[in-house]
Amino acid sequence: MENSVKNLIQFIDHSPSCFHVIENAKKQFLEHGFIQLEEKEHWNLEEGKSYFVERNGSSMIAFHLPKKDFQGFHIVASHSDSPTYRIKEQPEMSVEKHYTKLNIERYGGMIPETWFDRLLSVAGRIIIEENGQIKDQLVNIDRDLMIIPNLAIHMSRSSNESKQLNPQKDLLPLCGGNLTKDAFEEMIAKESGVEKEDILSYDLFLYNRMRGTTLGINEEFVAAPKLDDLECVYSSIEGMLNAKLSKDYVTVCAVFDNEEVGSGTKQGAGSTFFPEVLKRISYLCGKNEEEYYMAVADSFMLSADNAHAVHPNYQDKTDPTNRPYINEGIVLKYNASQKYTTDANSAALVKYLCKKEKIKCQVFFNRSDMLGGSTLGNILTGQVSIKAADIGLPQLSMHSTYETAGCKDLDDMITLMGSFYELGKEVQI
Repeated sequence: MENSVKNLIQFIDHSPSCFHVIENAKKQFLEHGFIQLEEKEHWNLEEGKSYFVERNGSSMIAFHLPKKDFQGFHIVASHSDSPTYRIKEQPEMSVEKHYTKLNIERYGGMIPETWFDRLLSVAGRIIIEENGQIKDQLVNIDRDLMIIPNLAIHMSRSSNESKQLNPQKDLLPLCGGNLTKDAFEEMIAKESGVEKEDILSYDLFLYNRMRGTTLGINEEFVAAPKLDDLECVYSSIEGMLNAKLSKDYVTVCAVFDNEEVGSGTKQGAGSTFFPEVLKRISYLCGKNEEEYYMAVADSFMLSADNAHAVHPNYQDKTDPTNRPYINEGIVLKYNASQKYTTDANSAALVKYLCKKEKIKCQVFFNRSDMLGGSTLGNILTGQVSIKAADIGLPQLSMHSTYETAGCKDLDDMITLMGSFYELGKEVQI
């Protein structure tokens, strides 16, 4: 357990943006012999080999092909993005010729108050011109760079009461003294080792510099940025790389960008990326269209995105009879309005695997008078009609810039993922 949590924290520490998440996953897959494919090139797939393909540098689908006459697909899907702030073009905003702050916009549904008085920096990608070629380059300003300062209690006596924050006024980060125009881009260029004039555009985001850690009297909790959903990303990668992969099914580890803003992008779960990859695998293995549909009908997906645990200070916010707790096992997520994909059939497989691996399994429903969020599962099954269940790890402070989960649950999720990836024809789903 100690090693799993330590490695998770390291994975998150090296993943300050969605682009870095995929870069870290790519490095792990390459180290384990996976072959990188390009969407714009022909694919040559061989039995017994493993592959991955990226889209936009922020989404990835990795898979192992056991044989060309495979039964179907066993898929785990998670997402690479987390709520944050995106830096706008021409971001410098001078304040009375004494301060410079950056113009930013919200990405996803975060808890804004948690961003105050945090040490922040910038990460993402820049697009540069190099010898007449347009290239992208990852950027991580790996130092304490800026802060969003709170207003003193003396100047805001009502600050301890409910207060609405204006994202264009209250949440702009302080990044320096009286800086010149283009100072931000000049800093990005210098830190990236390129000329400012060569930067054509960028996708840059703020991130919390506070490292993950364990806490609790018995160090039973893990706290870190981006646990939603990098905990599930990490678990699915570890599960795939350490399992004795199925000899009957193509095992798939899919990580999509833009879940926090609805998935409706070219690299999101609502795009063509997922069905196109499954079809290319099938057709290149000699299956015709009907046989592709037959393989889909014999497939299963775990949609992995973290779940809400009972909050110790707000127990009434959880359903009266279905109450997930941290370090009490994997969470199966249900919703009558189909925000989650879990039904009786799909839940049965998850419970079977948990029983087989001696893992506890919990259930999450929203209170009947509260709306909940959604995730990747129902979007992906709208693209490809695959049996699926929504699962996650119980956590607190979801969408905060610093979240809390359980150390034991992480090992349980890795074990569950590995067990799922090992499934063969012996279990009919």
